Amino acid sequence: MTAATKLLDEMCHLTAQSLITMDTSEHFKVVKLLGEGSYGKVMLAVHRKRGTPMALKFFPRESTSLFSFLREYNLSLSFCTHPSLTRALGIAYFTPSHYIFAQQASLFGDLYDVIVPEVGMAEDCCQRVLSQLCGALSHLHSLGFVHRDLKPENVFLCDSSCRWVKLGDFGMVKAKGTRVPEVWYSSPYCTPEAEVARGNEDSWNAVNDGNDSVKVDGENKNQARVWVSVEPSTDSWALGILTYAMLTGSHPWAETASDCHSYLKYQEWFDTAKGPNDELDVWAEPQEESMDYEINGNGAGLGEKDCPPIALHFACFTSLARSLFLSLLDPRPQCRGRPDDVLAYLGDDWMMEKERDRLEEERKKSRGKGAIRSVKEMEGRGER
Repeated sequence: MTAATKLLDEMCHLTAQSLITMDTSEHFKVVKLLGEGSYGKVMLAVHRKRGTPMALKFFPRESTSLFSFLREYNLSLSFCTHPSLTRALGIAYFTPSHYIFAQQASLFGDLYDVIVPEVGMAEDCCQRVLSQLCGALSHLHSLGFVHRDLKPENVFLCDSSCRWVKLGDFGMVKAKGTRVPEVWYSSPYCTPEAEVARGNEDSWNAVNDGNDSVKVDGENKNQARVWVSVEPSTDSWALGILTYAMLTGSHPWAETASDCHSYLKYQEWFDTAKGPNDELDVWAEPQEESMDYEINGNGAGLGEKDCPPIALHFACFTSLARSLFLSLLDPRPQCRGRPDDVLAYLGDDWMMEKERDRLEEERKKSRGKGAIRSVKEMEGRGER
């Protein structure tokens, strides 16, 4: 346990003694709903005396422990000092029905709002977002914390061009090395090492129930969970999936599972990309005769070979981008790249020229129709 994680626990115990009760409407003018999920809801509000806009995060007391509320509040208040982390504003209180704290308000929505389904977002915009998220995650990791819930709706926009984004929602954050029951859930953001828990409860609540307790299976009431250590490699995997979603407006596979065809194709490509001594030789361009594919109008690689050296859903990327994905999406958690490693890949092209031009045309059509929608429409907006 790092000094930061020890201090966080101490702060929670101290804050519990000074938490006050307060009437929200007396001190704030609530403007509108910004978001909601299993944790509760976030409302845009204006401080009545100061006129300061802020986001009020409401946690139902009947389903939220005081310690988990104080932990998220104190983490955001005292440790989220990086400019791309959402920070609490020093206001925490409770009402008869809710625990509430105030945080910085991001007035331009979240990352889902600017990702066009099946098209994505401009490559330079994607790289801007990624560079900021890498800094935010590296800051958390340096303090000994792992976010564990990186996804587009937890990345908030401070302007319409993604020149300033903030990673938020710290309800899933845990200290590195913490032992938790492993949970597999049907999502591309779920790591491959989590599949050992596929037969257990398919819910985030299983790893965030306050006590990390063992869940009971309907058929086997004594089924034990697989306990694992929380590691930063979880965030690296999610960063890779998020990058793919930003660039393409889709996901590389529906779920990270051994019976998912798209993921199996990726695994085959990953295995063929290994060089001597189990090192990845990903910088070398594939030979034309071994490739035998071309990019079609939908960005898919089509070929006659049964086992092409590049997974078809990654064929639209340059060798630089493919090496980035092979680093972040390494099935072996101990070999997975770190967020700060991503910085070496920024600045050059990630999409093949033909595919980049096609996507830009599609984005223009979407803007012309006023059809910029959220990528949530691909699979429904998920809730934690």
